[in-house]
Amino acid sequence: KQWNQRRVRGMNLIKQATKIVCVGRNYAKHAKELGNALPTTPIIFTKPTTCFVEDGGSVLHPDISKDVHYEVELGVVIGKTLSKVPASEVTSHVAAYAIAIDVTCRDIQEQCKAERIPWTMAKCLDTFCPIGPLVSPDKINVANTEITLKQNGVLRQHGNTADMIFSVPTLLEYVAAHITLLPGDVLLTGTPEGVGPLARGDVLEVAVPGITQATFYVK
Repeated sequence: KQWNQRRVRGMNLIKQATKIVCVGRNYAKHAKELGNALPTTPIIFTKPTTCFVEDGGSVLHPDISKDVHYEVELGVVIGKTLSKVPASEVTSHVAAYAIAIDVTCRDIQEQCKAERIPWTMAKCLDTFCPIGPLVSPDKINVANTEITLKQNGVLRQHGNTADMIFSVPTLLEYVAAHITLLPGDVLLTGTPEGVGPLARGDVLEVAVPGITQATFYVK
């Protein structure tokens, strides 16, 4: 089932998703703040669709982690099946953009990295991908878009997609060369610097300033 322009404003398209594909270390300053080397090719991992939380929903703080972090990201929502398409043509397959959060158990992630095992339990827990309303592609300039996150009213992250190591078209081409993206699938494009811990009771406000915003509650 392909994308219908009339459905962009709702979340019906997201409900068709089969997967969330995520990009790690796509902003140089974020890689630096975590002490990581800059990638020479995109770092890709996935989340299940059970991570989705809609605007106004709750992020569940798991008992298994003592260091859960927020990471604001620009999400790309696929509208037409994307497989082996050059970067110059990928945007015609995009239905919408959305502001989102890649919630991460940082302590578990660091343990997994040390043990050289997958990050699944750090990234894939229920409610670990809050996502805002869908925005028509003509409203977003993916080469120069601000993204922000406020925690309890305090600005914690303020980045711009112009600072991405790999651009959105480059990421879509790279992923779709190996993993077919289906209508409703979401690509999270990486987070800028300023990530940090969240706690139960927090209110997280994410935005593309002047274009879209969403609020989530940590429980």
